[in-house]
Amino acid sequence: MKVTETPPAVPAPRSPVTKTDAPAGGPAKSSEGKVLNVFSHGVLIIWAVLVVMPLLWAVMSSFKTDDSILSTPWALPDELHFENWSRAWNQAHMSDYFLNTILVVGGSLIGTLLLGSMAAYVLARFDFPGNRFIYFLFIGGMSFPIILALVPLFFVMNNMGLLNSVHGLILVYIAYSLPFTVFFLTSFFRTLPTSIAEAAMLDGASHTRTFFQVMLPMAKPGLISVGIFNFLGQWNQYMLPTVLNTDPDGKVLSQGLVELATSQGYKGDWSGLFAGLVMAMLPVLGAYIVFQRQVVAGLTAGALK
Repeated sequence: MKVTETPPAVPAPRSPVTKTDAPAGGPAKSSEGKVLNVFSHGVLIIWAVLVVMPLLWAVMSSFKTDDSILSTPWALPDELHFENWSRAWNQAHMSDYFLNTILVVGGSLIGTLLLGSMAAYVLARFDFPGNRFIYFLFIGGMSFPIILALVPLFFVMNNMGLLNSVHGLILVYIAYSLPFTVFFLTSFFRTLPTSIAEAAMLDGASHTRTFFQVMLPMAKPGLISVGIFNFLGQWNQYMLPTVLNTDPDGKVLSQGLVELATSQGYKGDWSGLFAGLVMAMLPVLGAYIVFQRQVVAGLTAGALK
């Protein structure tokens, strides 16, 4: 097994720049650019309204009464009814669902990033027989529909005694997220310079120390980006916990929201349902707002390779 060497970047020769008084293409191209600019901004505005309006409407409805939600759905609440949030948190057991989700998603996210980064580093940096075969096995896992694996996965989990358990659900989430994580981080590790790792090896660092103390900190933007994507997918996962986690005390948020919607019958506690929905949205929204720069940086770095 040998280390893959990335050739040093050679600056491309600069072509002489010719200054011109008029923009290239003349007035016709300039007007075409303005039309395209207006069209793209219009599409972005429409897309932003389509995305933001449902979120604002859900937040606004979580502070209204059931009667005002049905009678004046687009009006602002006349008074902020915080009791909707306390009712959803305590009586609808959203606090239990929230804690279960944090345990499952937190454990699976740590395991996915640790195992995915180690596998991606080996596949990106070392040449050995079967390297490409293993890489394409991970790629093939991305194209496999999870619904086809639900029945055999249920019996495997049942035979191993992992059904209706937090650690069993964590293992399934890790296996579900590893293909995309390895695919994303393999491209990212290939963009990192090999000279720093070679310098660490010359100083006597082992492969393990070079990975954890040199290469892994350099891959922080990529880890944050793929961590955000995995967090979004695992936080909103509904199919896997519905089949593999039927214990009422171990249900996660997505199951809790369905439970809250279906258990009401004809009572229609819409304000409590909207409050629970906003509770489930806030962690995802906050994570993206905090790490949005790292997400863009990681995507850009992975796309340049």
